Amino acid sequence: MAGERRTRRWWARLRLPVGVAAGSATAAVGLGFLTVAAVAFVVSVLAPAASRRVTDLTRRYAGQLVALERRRLAGLLPAGDLPPPTREVDTRRQVGYLAARLLPGTLGLLAYAVLGIGLVLAGIVVRAAVRGELSLLDTLSQVAVGAVLLLLNIQALASIAALDVRLARRLLRPDSRAELTRRVQELTTSRAAVIAAVDAERQRIERDLHDGLQQRLVALGMLLGRARRARDSDRTRALVAQAHEDVQRAVEELREVAWRVYPSALDGSDLGEVLAMVARRSEVPVRIRCDLPQRPERQIETVLYFVACEALTNAAKHAAATLVTVEIDVREGWVRMRVHDDGVGGADLTGRGLSGLARRVAALDGRLGVTSPAGGPTTVLAELPCG
Repeated sequence: MAGERRTRRWWARLRLPVGVAAGSATAAVGLGFLTVAAVAFVVSVLAPAASRRVTDLTRRYAGQLVALERRRLAGLLPAGDLPPPTREVDTRRQVGYLAARLLPGTLGLLAYAVLGIGLVLAGIVVRAAVRGELSLLDTLSQVAVGAVLLLLNIQALASIAALDVRLARRLLRPDSRAELTRRVQELTTSRAAVIAAVDAERQRIERDLHDGLQQRLVALGMLLGRARRARDSDRTRALVAQAHEDVQRAVEELREVAWRVYPSALDGSDLGEVLAMVARRSEVPVRIRCDLPQRPERQIETVLYFVACEALTNAAKHAAATLVTVEIDVREGWVRMRVHDDGVGGADLTGRGLSGLARRVAALDGRLGVTSPAGGPTTVLAELPCG
């Protein structure tokens, strides 16, 4: 374990210089691509029949190179907040980004060339000092100059990495018109999805009332009728006691249906406390860890509540789980809820319950993901912006 921690610490220190070195290599690949693309474009001007083919190939390989740069930046440099890849980033912007990337790539190559020259000079100084060709004062002065140059070189690598990330953030973002079009499409889709989700939830509540509560009340009426007609007092008391139990169960079912419409407990308690009440009624043991510095907005709490309830229901009814873990926290401006169970898996995001929840989450600009391979386990991850 200690060895693994040391390895991670060393890798954390080496990520930036390795990322800059990899950026110089990918910049060389990008230069080759841009050269070939420029020649192909000139050929397409002279031969218009090849224009479409050249455009398709340019779009394809530019997209692949940009995807490679994204992976490099996300894996090696502190670039976790890059704009997500979208179709609105057209080929011209991608080619422009690859051209702009030649600058940090070239600067990185120069920085490593200077570092290599410095290492050679340091070797010469060490060799001369060992042979006694340098005095102590000269040796110390050479060491001091070398240390300063090394620090400047390290700072240069950090600056090159920062420039690389800034170019990606600036040039891989869709332009304002495309972003506005995408946003309008998202709002139109989410509005229709919310309406469909509300209709589906109403149908589900109607089925619960008709198939569950209504049938129980009909049976309760028949039971009371039998109690009225009974002539034996012991029989009457037994039927009334059974009717009392059925009334209690009907009240519980009615409360469950009401909570599916709106969890009124959130009016006086926070999400962690309400989920703790749900966990106490669950057929499966549930562990809850809610680490929220402050209460999120009511609509966010409501959506997370419904996601947790649906996941608990699926774990109990379909997954044969023996333990469910619910973890809620805040990371980088997002409220994250992770529901994990040790069941048999097989949950499908396109199912009726989870698909409706996905539409609710999307309506708040959130994300809902489900990982549930055959044999388990199942993890439901909901992320909603909190600021």
